[in-house]
Amino acid sequence: MSKSPNSSYVKIFDTTLRDGEQSPGASMTLSEKLRIAEVLEEMGVDVIEAGFPIASNGDFESVAGIAHTVKKAVVCGLARAHKGDIDRAAEALQSAARKRIHTFISTSPLHMKYKLQMSQDDVHAAVISSVTHARGYTDDVEWSPEDGSRSEHDFLCRCVESAIKAGATTINIPDTVGYAIPEEFGALIAMLMNRVPNIDRAVISVHCHNDLGLAVANSLAAVKAGARQVECTINGLGERAGNAALEEIVMAMRTRKDLLPFETGVDTTHIIRASRLVSAVTGFVVQPNKAIVGANAFAHESGIHQHGMLKHAQTYEIMRPEDVGLTKSTLVMGKHSGRHAFREKLKEMGFDLGENALEDAFRRFKDLADKKKEVFDEDILALVDDEVVRANDRIRVERLRIACGTEGPQTAELTLSVDGDSRSTTATGDGPVDATFRAIRDLFPHEAKLLLYQVHAVTGGTDAQAEVTVRLEEQGRTVQGQGADTDTLVASARAYVNALNKLLVKREKSVSAMSA
Repeated sequence: MSKSPNSSYVKIFDTTLRDGEQSPGASMTLSEKLRIAEVLEEMGVDVIEAGFPIASNGDFESVAGIAHTVKKAVVCGLARAHKGDIDRAAEALQSAARKRIHTFISTSPLHMKYKLQMSQDDVHAAVISSVTHARGYTDDVEWSPEDGSRSEHDFLCRCVESAIKAGATTINIPDTVGYAIPEEFGALIAMLMNRVPNIDRAVISVHCHNDLGLAVANSLAAVKAGARQVECTINGLGERAGNAALEEIVMAMRTRKDLLPFETGVDTTHIIRASRLVSAVTGFVVQPNKAIVGANAFAHESGIHQHGMLKHAQTYEIMRPEDVGLTKSTLVMGKHSGRHAFREKLKEMGFDLGENALEDAFRRFKDLADKKKEVFDEDILALVDDEVVRANDRIRVERLRIACGTEGPQTAELTLSVDGDSRSTTATGDGPVDATFRAIRDLFPHEAKLLLYQVHAVTGGTDAQAEVTVRLEEQGRTVQGQGADTDTLVASARAYVNALNKLLVKREKSVSAMSA
């Protein structure tokens, strides 16, 4: 299949690990990033933007680790229009089978005046020098004019033409603050296609934010106008209101080929798996009515809808659940299921765990099966995702016992493992959750504030697993943790402790950034 700018092939550039991680609280460890990168590669994503290497030693190590692991997809590192940024990105990417340096500088009057305090001529010179320097390391260079949708057209055309002359093979036009509307943004791309004389020597890309809820619509308008790369994230993750959602972009093109006659390399049957993994790792729960990946995306409660569905699925369903990886189980799991059946079930669901992780997951599955009459796919996903989330935690919940009810005080007896050291305490509080969180604070003192405590059931029924999300903030650093268990209080402790572990990662990143 041809992948030239004039073909119908649209490259999918996933920036979950870079822009997605900029969501407040969405910090990821190296092992979590590697796992997501592996899933993205299996999914068929063309480019994985792995991070911003100059930002911290942690970001550098993440990009280097992903560059070493990923073999088929292009691995991309972000860099400002500074020689040091580009050198650092090149160093992180040196082991990549296929690598790209993505360099950027603001081009809008607002950004140039107040952010950069640079003239047009200075910015134009920086575009040429940064792209030229990046080309010294790789033939695959992407250039972005930050705040491109609010840039003056003449200057934008001048910079794009010069970036291509200097060696940029991809030109990405960002709607950085989510300001554009589809007709306007499509016209912007068409203008560049018509006015920049050497535009045929580069792939036009777009990167749209969702501040007005138009990121996907803007991206698709750009593709219709000639863009052949879309930058997006799993679940629409990203700073502020997020980015264009990968799953929505891909499924829109797949579903509406009559108006969007384009192809991608994405195997859509991996979408649900990727969505759930990113949700579990970041602690960002997907809203039930989220398009494509929400719990209600293929649910029908209205009697009229149900009647139509029974007659013919397409009456109210424009996509099949199995197209995005929601498949009906052929293996029913329960308390008598063995290790082999459990392993096969995990493979059916897209997981291939190592022996140690499999043993831990199987033990938790047997414990769960003893408590629940029926173990649903969603239960196993929550269990395995929780195992993945906790795989490299320095702090772990070993034991929790609660005394609560109408007569107080409510008491929590808790044992934590902290770097392998077992610590126990008893704490009281205003309710069992408060007592549990006070106990955690006693065993691992910290100044983080609790910003969010949220509980939802993974499945229906009184024996359903609870999935808890906790958001903590410390000195401007925000993290989210997640935990699952049939006992809501155990899930709460797991979520709080997971958030603390992510806070430790952010502390380390801050220290390394200061010393870099």
